[in-house]
Amino acid sequence: MASSGTLATTCCVVGGGPAGMVLGLLLARAGIDVVVLEKHADFLRDFRGDTIHPSTLEVMDELGLLDDLLKLPHNKVSRLGVQVGDTSINFADFTWLPPRHAFIALMPQWDFLDFLADEARKYPNFKLIMQANVTDLVEERGRVVGVRATTPEGPLEVRAKLTVGCDGRKSTVRAKAGLEVEDIGAPIDVFWMRVSRRPDDPPSGGRLNAGSFFAMLDRGDYFQLAYVIPKDTAEKLREQGLPAFREIIAKALPFLADRVDELKTWDDVKLLTVSIDRLRTWYRPGLLCIGDAAHAMSPIGGVGINLAIQDAVAAANILWKPLKDGTLSTFDLAKVQHRRTFPTRVTQRLQVLAQNRIVQPVLSSNQPLQAPRAVSLFNRLPFLQRIPARIVGVGVRPEHVKSPAAPRPT
Repeated sequence: MASSGTLATTCCVVGGGPAGMVLGLLLARAGIDVVVLEKHADFLRDFRGDTIHPSTLEVMDELGLLDDLLKLPHNKVSRLGVQVGDTSINFADFTWLPPRHAFIALMPQWDFLDFLADEARKYPNFKLIMQANVTDLVEERGRVVGVRATTPEGPLEVRAKLTVGCDGRKSTVRAKAGLEVEDIGAPIDVFWMRVSRRPDDPPSGGRLNAGSFFAMLDRGDYFQLAYVIPKDTAEKLREQGLPAFREIIAKALPFLADRVDELKTWDDVKLLTVSIDRLRTWYRPGLLCIGDAAHAMSPIGGVGINLAIQDAVAAANILWKPLKDGTLSTFDLAKVQHRRTFPTRVTQRLQVLAQNRIVQPVLSSNQPLQAPRAVSLFNRLPFLQRIPARIVGVGVRPEHVKSPAAPRPT
């Protein structure tokens, strides 16, 4: 923890989420002085993105960290299925990917972030400051030259050649920078909760019934459940009472009927207000936004943290040398946006299509659902399962680590 005052560094990363921690690690590894500011005292927040996809596993493998990462408690999902009415569809098969990355790892995000922080701290040019809440940008002659933050010890000013906003969909950095946000729209919100799991329960997957859409993630001894609801209907559901809410779950997921009483209060049910948006321009002189700060994603597909990590890898690949040489220009920041715009737009477009063509019709239906014939082809022609596995697991434009590894001091 830093004392109040002024701190100088080459790159100040605002936000210790997946994008911020991966970027901090990669830049420190390349010999760049990095300060990461995280407003919370720890990483312990529930119902965050806990799905580490094959693209992220490959990045960890390229860094030589995959074996150690997978020593942490996790569950592996090699295939994903969805049940539409009474029909089960095998939807995505990750097993055709390289064996070391042929699955989704379900791991608490705080464990993943602690792991990244521990690895980054091995470099003396990396500094992580917890409980540092960024409140404003420092600007000189039209250029962002740092940030102001509050800490338990008092105000802190961090001066940096580059400030990177990785502070999520409600980014203070992008708001203070005045960057224009394009709201694409999301007609859904999500209730997250956990219910105990038994060995004979179904695997991870989706359950689509008339008027309801649930996603289940197998976390070993419990399910992490996502209940997708129409936008702005959360308060109405709360007003109907928790017993009625439990009945919705029991009706849609009968095998959980004897466990829904584990939801004892509304504190056990967390609301995620879903948004899909993106910045028209991700940068200003001296400042760049990546991850959710640049493009908020829907939870559909669980791709958000993995897309953010891809942003971080691309940013490190492009920026490490000009940061090292002291030649960083706004054109370098534009290169990052140019590199990542296409995968962002395609992924968001696919999410909007899923919302409009699948989720909304399901939520508005009051008739028994039947799997469309085109969807049933996934069972009849298993090779088709590679397509969603590629889109969800690897992404549109996967990034590979090209930033160098500076020698560590002995």
